[in-house]
Formats: sequence, C-alpha cells, structure tokens
Amino acid sequence: MIRLPADRLTEFVAAIFRQAGCEPPEDGQIARRLVESNLVGHDSHGVIRVSYYIDWLKKDMVRANRRVQTILETESMLVLDGQRGFGQSVGEQALELAIAKAQKHGLSLLALRNTAHLGRIGDWPQLACDAGLCSLFFVNTSGFGMLVAPWGGIDRRLSANPVAAGVPVENGPDLIYDISTSSIAEGKIKVAFNKGEKVPPGCIIDSEGNPCDDPNLFYGKPPGAILPFGGHKGYGLGLVAELFAGALTGSGCTDPDAPYLINGLLALLVDPQRIPNELGFAAEVERFLAFMKSSRKAGPDSEILVPGEVEARTRAARLARGIELDDQTWKALCGTAEAAGVAIPAL
Repeated sequence: MIRLPADRLTEFVAAIFRQAGCEPPEDGQIARRLVESNLVGHDSHGVIRVSYYIDWLKKDMVRANRRVQTILETESMLVLDGQRGFGQSVGEQALELAIAKAQKHGLSLLALRNTAHLGRIGDWPQLACDAGLCSLFFVNTSGFGMLVAPWGGIDRRLSANPVAAGVPVENGPDLIYDISTSSIAEGKIKVAFNKGEKVPPGCIIDSEGNPCDDPNLFYGKPPGAILPFGGHKGYGLGLVAELFAGALTGSGCTDPDAPYLINGLLALLVDPQRIPNELGFAAEVERFLAFMKSSRKAGPDSEILVPGEVEARTRAARLARGIELDDQTWKALCGTAEAAGVAIPAL
C-alpha cells in the first residue's frame, strides 16, 4: 500500500494523459475527475482506470481532444454527441452547456450520446449543485459494459446503469445521490480482485448462476454476472435507466456486439429559485434534513446520514492524509507511466 497527496497524484496522472496525446485542459480534466473519485472514497472509479483508458486510446476505442457536437438545441433541450471522447472531458462540456441553459430558462434537459466512460456519475450532480441547481441523471452503457443479469436470469444483459441526483444544501454538504442499479459496481469487484479480497455476499453469481463472493469466478472463463440490487426493484430501475439513457437519447441500449464502451446520459436540471415557493427552497431543505436526523438512533453507535456526507468526510480526511493505493493499482499505474515515458513521483 502506498500513499500520495492528491495534488501530486493529479499531476502524475495528468502527465500520463498529456504524454498520450490529451491536450490541455483535457489532460487535467481526466486526472482531476479520477483523483476526485479516490478522494471521496470511490476508488473503483479512480486512478485504477488509468491503464484501461490509455489502452482504449491506443486501440481507438476512445478519442482524445473531442468537442461535443450539437444535434438539436431548443430553449430547454440539448441533444449532444460526445464524438467518442473521454467522458471526463465531454461530460464537463455537456454539463456546462446544460447548466447555462437551466440558469437562463429555469430548466434544461440534456441528452448526451456516444461518449466514452463518464467516470463517477456523482461528479455531474455536484457540478449542478455548485451552480445552485437540482438535477437528476440516468446513465447506461453499451458494448463491453454488459455485466448485470436480469432479475430471474443468469446471463449478462445490462450494465451497472447508474442513477444520480443532486440537491444543493446551503449550510452543509450538498446532497449527492449516486448509485448503480447493480448490487455492486464492477470497479469495486476489480478493487477486491487486486487486493485478493472477497466481495460481499449476494452481489455476484458464477457462470452457472450460483451465488459466490470470489472475484476470480466473476472474471473467469466463462464469466459470472452481477445481480441487480434489491431484486426486482433494482432490476426495474436499471431498465428505466437503460431506456432513458440509451433509447431516448439515441445513444442506444445495451448491444453485446458494440466494439467499445459507450455511455449514454439523460439529465434534467432545474433552478429551484424559479419555482414560486413561500417556504423558501433552501430553508425547507434545511428543515427537512434536520427533521430526518432527529430520529431516535437504532443503536448507540448509529448515525443518521444523508447522501453525500460520507464522501465529504472521506474527502477531507484524504486531503489531509493522502490517498492510499493498493500495490496492484500502483504497479499498473507506474507501468503505464513508464511505457509513456513519464517519470514516477517519489513516494
């Protein structure tokens, strides 16, 4: 296990992408988003992804320095094509346009198609919250992101299909809800695989549909599958995300024959200040969250949290102490850097 300050890790990762052909500001955008995932405790979407992204770039499965292309624009709607660019870059471009439209008109609907991996989806509602906007996001994956078995089945048919939302909070961390509709993110299985650990029971099955907790069986030949969270409820939400982010955006639903990973995203952004509200939006959010936390605790060590609080605490702790990376992730990161001719920072 090694530990690096977030700023040094960001500089290191940015140098790798810059050497691979990503021009500013894209090199920094990718690095910042990946390291931010590590900072908030979602290592599955952090720098563990660097070697995969560079490999995809070499194979033309993702393309550097893409600008979003406008397919359709109205006062309240944007349909954009990501040109198979890095999701951290084209995602930021798309959100900036959608935020500006919501600030001008009070509401915007964003349909983003044909973009590479968008990273941790919680980044995007946070951008909206920073602009004072409420937001709701649906994401799907086509190509080899197919990982999840349908409820009642054992074969892979869906991706993790995240659903995310953000609510700005005036006197505390913004409420950032970010879940996959699968019982576990594939990146977390990869982290467990790298560490030689098991995954929690009830998350994955082997190739014959038997419950298991061994990442080796999930990545076996033939591979296993991830289960939807909450049985039929998570499965149904995953289908909704698939159809909204895939069929409705024009990005396409899961296609096992797609040669590379493509994300589709549908987002709704709302300016709460445009809605007449005698209660006052910010005041009502604060009152309700305080009421939520006033419940009797389930046990002496219990704590009532709202989405986003754990990430805010983890971020503060890792900014102070540095980011820990497992040996396998660090080895892969250093190997990618050496192949690109990038100096490895001293520990």
